Amino acid sequence: MNPTRTLAAVGLCLAATAACQQRPVVETEPVALTPPAFQYPEELWDAGVEGRTVLRILITEQGSVDSARVETPSGYAAFDSAALAGTAALRFDPAKRDGTPVRKWVLLPVEFDITPADAGTPAAAQETSAQ
Repeated sequence: MNPTRTLAAVGLCLAATAACQQRPVVETEPVALTPPAFQYPEELWDAGVEGRTVLRILITEQGSVDSARVETPSGYAAFDSAALAGTAALRFDPAKRDGTPVRKWVLLPVEFDITPADAGTPAAAQETSAQ
């Protein structure tokens, strides 16, 4: 048995083992930086109609919304259109992978809810956090 070859083989095994033990990737979700400003459609507000639209949005590395589409429609085209239009003003701290900003698709439920706090002001709909 050659001691040099044995040491070389042990070294290769240790190097291979170390390569297999990579640290886990740390990923964070995007965080909203701006308050939502979804315009409640006036005709639905006046009629007392409430609804929920779920959007799928692509958040860029810079934290803006690149694309948006309706994932689950509300049943009212006006709610769905208002939800899509409201995404243009949203800003996020982007998702990160190992500390580096990355693009990420997320689901964004938008609630159009008439509550006493909103009475008389159809300016904005309630929005829940991105999932």
